Amino acid sequence: MGAVHEPFIFPADTTGACSASRVMRGARGTVLCPHLLGLQTGQVGPVVTGGSQENPTADPERWPQRRDLARGLWGGRGPRSPALAISGFQENCAILGELVRLQAQKSRLLGFSTRANSVLEMNAAKTSQVVATFLDELAQKLKPLGEQEPVILELKKAECQRRGLHFAGPINTWDLRYYMNQGEETRYHVDQHLLNESFPMQVVTRGWLGISQELLGLTFDLEEGANMCHEDEDVRLYTVRDAASGKVSIGKFYLDLYPREGKSGHMACFGLQPGCLQQDGRRQIAIAAMVANFTKPTPNPPSLLQHDELETYFHEFWQPVMRTRGEALRPGSPRPVKPWCCCQCRRGTGSAVPQGLLDKLIKSRLANPGLFNLCQIILAKVDQALHKQTPSDPAQDNARLCQEILGVPATPGTHLPATFGRLAGSYDAQSYGYPCSEVYSADTFHTRFKQEGVLSGKVAMDYRSCILRPGGSEDAKGMVKPFLACDPTQDAFLLSKGLQVEGCKPPAC
Repeated sequence: MGAVHEPFIFPADTTGACSASRVMRGARGTVLCPHLLGLQTGQVGPVVTGGSQENPTADPERWPQRRDLARGLWGGRGPRSPALAISGFQENCAILGELVRLQAQKSRLLGFSTRANSVLEMNAAKTSQVVATFLDELAQKLKPLGEQEPVILELKKAECQRRGLHFAGPINTWDLRYYMNQGEETRYHVDQHLLNESFPMQVVTRGWLGISQELLGLTFDLEEGANMCHEDEDVRLYTVRDAASGKVSIGKFYLDLYPREGKSGHMACFGLQPGCLQQDGRRQIAIAAMVANFTKPTPNPPSLLQHDELETYFHEFWQPVMRTRGEALRPGSPRPVKPWCCCQCRRGTGSAVPQGLLDKLIKSRLANPGLFNLCQIILAKVDQALHKQTPSDPAQDNARLCQEILGVPATPGTHLPATFGRLAGSYDAQSYGYPCSEVYSADTFHTRFKQEGVLSGKVAMDYRSCILRPGGSEDAKGMVKPFLACDPTQDAFLLSKGLQVEGCKPPAC
């Protein structure tokens, strides 16, 4: 939708997005990059978060100068190119409106009252009313966490007083992430730069492949000479085999981890070939691809993953593994990723994570849990509203929900749904699956893995049999119940966010 020319201090480990001819070493491990700054998440993120006080990626002293830039980027309209960006989101709005109209028409022809109901029939929720109840109840339970975070507003007020700036009062959507980040640093003092040194990209990949094979009783064999990109070895193909038999191929997946010219900036898993029985009785293996845009390693410096990138990597990696074991999991299926991120931390990768830093990291899981999860609920509600009523004004829905649920007004003149890729990416009416999946994941971890061992082979094989093997052939609740040997609940999820649940003890870190 456009870009802005702006000299900007990038973290030293994110300069893979910058042209080598434009990179100049700066102080404190940063890179001064007079860069054509695009509007993809990886480039906007460092601007709107402002970094952290203990991390060389941080530069809070520059934040007052960046506020207008952050506001422009968050609104999808750089301060020097408003016409281009505004015309871009207006075009997207028209496309989205036509897409929603055609989807609704198709659903009515199939006998459904709304697009949401036609999509949800095959999912765990079954109807839009069930989704609405789930989101409303979860928002109500999480709301106390949002109300307990006035510290963010106090941080803004204190910073404005310290810098002699006018304190305008409420937090804005475009500076919310900055003050969330500052609040995390103030309370938990996690040195993200030191943490990053423990996660070189190549070491993390080897470690995670090893953990996954150990847990699931699988082997991932790299196919030499099978690269899709002939100029280098950026894309690698692995054949998945059962460790017990060792011979039969049960699927294949590509790891496409680094950016290149013309590649989508999104991170996702794509099914290339479904697994199924053919007419002659032979099985067609599933083939999938994990596509990401992590910084490409160089001899100096290496590519260092931030902890949230580590979680993203693990989250996306599970999906091709799931596809090779069965069909793609439906929205809301459990993916207990975060505990194994912690496992990767404890094992150590590049350099061992210092115990004191690891303790701070574990405690920081309670940083801004209300705001983050309420934001996910807002996105899910916008998605549902758009696919339950025609015509719908998604911008108005978003503004209303931001105020009602988050207490933070939407940025005037912006249109978040015009850049909300899930709405047009075969995930329509299914954004509820993100919070739903986290609820199920917390339950599966605390009920089985926490009790019997994070690296328990027996629990992992039960997970493989009950959840990975059926894949998309069953809905999430139907898979989780036999794995848990009881009905799933929200208790473990709420406890993990720091809330008290009657009759339950808070989980140990």
